[in-house]
Amino acid sequence: MKEAEKPHAEDTFCCISKLKVFLLALSLAFVGKTMSGAYMNSMYTQIEKQFNIPASLVGIINGSFEIGNLLLMAFVSYFGAKFHRPRIIALGCTIMSFGCLLISLPHFLFGRYRIESSILPQDNFSVMPLCLVNQSFSLPTQEPSTECEKEPGSLLWIFVMVGNMVRGMGETPIMPLGISYLEDFAKAENSPFYLGCLHTATVIGPFLGFLLASFCAELFVDLGSVDAEDITITATDARWVGAWWLGILICASLNLLAGIPFWFLPKSLVKEGETSEPEEMSKRSVVPLQENDENEAKQTMYEIAKDFIPFLKALFRNRVYMLFLCITVLQFSAFNGMISFMPKYLEQQFGKSAADAIFLIGVYNLPVLCIGYFFGGLFMKKFKISIYQAANIAFWVSFLEYLLYFAAYWTVCDTSSVAGLTVSYEGIEQVSYAENTLLASCNSDCDCPLKIWDPVCGTNGITYVSPCLAGCKASRGTGKSVVFENCTCIATSEFSSQNASAVLGQCDGEENCDLMLRYFLILSLVCSFIFSLAAMPGYMVLIRSLKPEEKSFGVGIHGLASRVLAGIPSPVYFGALIDTTCLKWGTMTCGGEGACRMYDIVTYRWLYLGLPAILRGVSYIPSALIVLILKKKLKSESQVSLNAPVEMQDKEALQ
Repeated sequence: MKEAEKPHAEDTFCCISKLKVFLLALSLAFVGKTMSGAYMNSMYTQIEKQFNIPASLVGIINGSFEIGNLLLMAFVSYFGAKFHRPRIIALGCTIMSFGCLLISLPHFLFGRYRIESSILPQDNFSVMPLCLVNQSFSLPTQEPSTECEKEPGSLLWIFVMVGNMVRGMGETPIMPLGISYLEDFAKAENSPFYLGCLHTATVIGPFLGFLLASFCAELFVDLGSVDAEDITITATDARWVGAWWLGILICASLNLLAGIPFWFLPKSLVKEGETSEPEEMSKRSVVPLQENDENEAKQTMYEIAKDFIPFLKALFRNRVYMLFLCITVLQFSAFNGMISFMPKYLEQQFGKSAADAIFLIGVYNLPVLCIGYFFGGLFMKKFKISIYQAANIAFWVSFLEYLLYFAAYWTVCDTSSVAGLTVSYEGIEQVSYAENTLLASCNSDCDCPLKIWDPVCGTNGITYVSPCLAGCKASRGTGKSVVFENCTCIATSEFSSQNASAVLGQCDGEENCDLMLRYFLILSLVCSFIFSLAAMPGYMVLIRSLKPEEKSFGVGIHGLASRVLAGIPSPVYFGALIDTTCLKWGTMTCGGEGACRMYDIVTYRWLYLGLPAILRGVSYIPSALIVLILKKKLKSESQVSLNAPVEMQDKEALQ
């Protein structure tokens, strides 16, 4: 009988050991998956405007990734190690690449993006639908359904949701199988370095994703097919849609390339530092792995269930673990909801373009998070912190950041003056969600459409929803340089009829907006750093609250609960609440409400900052209970071990 070929530790690929080739490939896969995730999170506002859908629906699209991940998580975690792990990772990278391609597909199906405008498509730009007294104005009509299906707002957004779900399914095996493969065949002393390389990759990926998203958001969605002179809006306009599909194609290519090396790597290796030549060593290093796989495969479903139920009961009875689970759900809900809509918040609150908002989020938050994680872990290692001390540190450091967080309520800009929405036509401040306030005596005879969002900036510093609603009766120029003249709503005692004019686009925000944005970003940087310092002590509380045999299962249940109870629902209800603050909805070509064009930024700010404040505030109740439980346990027992679970004692820990 022919002896099966044994793996050799000295096997190399281009003078590099196969384990290091695996590490390089896995690092690239980590960069690819985290880059794709950061890019998608940054581009949801662009997708919202492209498909003319509400923020609540964008939240569902966001949560579809977590759903895809959950569909395969249990199967991959349990059965993945019994098969060819590198090839399963390769398959995952390929599926993830296919998911990215599926996300970009709608862009190529419905053709050009049509900017919502009061301009009739067949008209020359210099001939504008202005305030034509005693003449009726009719909106352009579309051919029925078949043409409408190709317009933004149709069901083509389902491709994005399904693609995001497929991307989540493809990402599932990369981390658990990749790390287990490294742990199985790396030297014990090399393992921390290898894991450090992977953590570095998880930082580089999002940073590249944010940079790519910022670049693509500056490019118009129909890049290459539309002349720049034909685009009459700027990147700060609420109707601007960046080339969101371009970056996701780049991510698809990277994920596909990252999976190629895994197809050629072996199922198993000899552990680093060992050799396969002596037969005894071979049996110790390779055969036990194969025997373990065979023995595990022989387990019946009954035996699995028999182990599962007692472990689950033990976790439910573990008060520290269950309280920590509540903290995670509340904190992750707050964080996930905020990060999903932060680009939109910077756009609406500070008047920034999507490209600038995405770039600033990446530059100000990611580097300090990495530094905080590093120093938090270093502190825990250097001072050999016990579980009670770790809980105290996590509580007070996190609570300090929570108090600083409230300073964000003072980093505000003045509300943009839009006639009929935030100010009256006389310039008096008001906020109106009603459509009829867009009409006034100066434009009541103009027969203007109220649904269209085509803003112009008057010489009085007030924005009007359209040239018609500004009462403009004439225009000159073409393209972006068009000027609307003889605007009756703009004419006041300070403006004669000759200079009562308007130009395309919203009026610029107040000068203090840039200063307030700087304060907000500095505050965000400080809060991110302080919160990241508390992350490692907090995670230590989770790990050390479990017995050694419960750790793997407990961490898995913790990840599952955080996704199901926080990762999936939080973007949906955040988006639904944000939708309630919309002052002016866009209009789809085929009728019906589209994406929101303007929000009541005061109410938006209170909801966007207030909901996370409530969620995080509630999370400090179980946090305080954990500290009290551990303090009581410390008093009742002589000493608590440094490395043992809560339930075990070690007299050397606190000496």
